[in-house]
Amino acid sequence: MAIKPKSKATPREIEESNPTKETLYDKVQKARTEYVWANKIPVEYLRPFENHPYKVIDNEEMQNLVDSINERGILTPLTVRKISGTEYEIISGHRRFYAAKKLGFEMIPAFIYELTYEEAVIAMVDANLQREHILPSEKARAYKMKLDALKHQGQASTQLGQKWSVEQVAEDSPDSRSQVQRYIRLTNLIPELLDLVDEGRIAFTPAVELSYLNEVEQADLAEEIRVCDATPNLSQAQRLRAISREKGLTPEHIGEILAEEKANQKPMIKMPMEKIQKIAPKIRENDLEDFILKSCEYYYRHLMRSRDRDAR
Repeated sequence: MAIKPKSKATPREIEESNPTKETLYDKVQKARTEYVWANKIPVEYLRPFENHPYKVIDNEEMQNLVDSINERGILTPLTVRKISGTEYEIISGHRRFYAAKKLGFEMIPAFIYELTYEEAVIAMVDANLQREHILPSEKARAYKMKLDALKHQGQASTQLGQKWSVEQVAEDSPDSRSQVQRYIRLTNLIPELLDLVDEGRIAFTPAVELSYLNEVEQADLAEEIRVCDATPNLSQAQRLRAISREKGLTPEHIGEILAEEKANQKPMIKMPMEKIQKIAPKIRENDLEDFILKSCEYYYRHLMRSRDRDAR
C-alpha cells in the first residue's frame, strides 16, 4: 500500500513528503522509536474512526492505562489521518485517546498519514489485531470492514484480481481463512446474542450456527435465553439451525430445546410468574430474585423455630 507520511508540523501546518512502499503498520512500528517526530494535535481536532469495531471500555484495564499515562505520558503516539482542515481521524490509539481525555490532556502526540478511507480501514484493522485481548465481536466486525474495504479497492483497481476475498484478509491475520469466515458470520447476529458471545455465555462455534437464523428467530432466541437463563450448546444450536431451515423456528421449538438438561448444567428452579404474583401482586420483575431468596430465608427460620419448640 502506497502511503504518504506527513512531516513534523503543527495541526495547521502539515506538509506532504514523498510516498513510501512500506505498509502503514510497518511505518508506525519504526516510528515508535522516533517519538520526537510525532505531531502534537489538540484534543478537539481528533475524531474516533467512524464505526470502528473496537470497544473502548472504562474498566480496570482502562484505569491501569490511565494511571500509566498519568505517570509517564503517552509513550506510543496515536496514528491518524487528516480528514478536513483541522480534523484528524484516529486509526490506532482509541484507548490512549480516551485515557488522555479523561486526564484532561489538551494536546496528544500523533503520527499523521495521508490515506484513503479504504487504506485507513485496512491499516486500522491490522494495527489493532496486534492487541492481546480482542473480543469476538470486535474481530468479527474488523474482518468484515477489511473485507469490504478490499473489495472496494478491487473495484477501483484490477491489480487485486481474485484477491478481493477472505484469503487476503486471512493473509495478515492470526486466523486461518475458514476461521476468518466464521468470525465474519458473527456479524449476522443481533446485538443481544453477540453480547452473549463476548460475555462467554454462548461459545464461538454454536454462535456461528446461530448466525444462520433470521432476525425474528434470533430475537425469539434471545428472549428465551433471558427467561430460561440457559444458552444453547453446539448440538442444540445445530438443531435450531436445522429446524429454521426446514420449517421455520418458533418460540416453542426454542423453549423445548433450551429446556433440555445438559451434562454441565446447574439445576434450575422454574415456576410461572402468575404463582408469585398471587402472593405478591406488586412485586417488580427486577426485585423478584431478591424477594424469593428473602422469602425462603424467612420461611427456613420459621421451620427451625418450630422444630426447636417441638423438641422441648
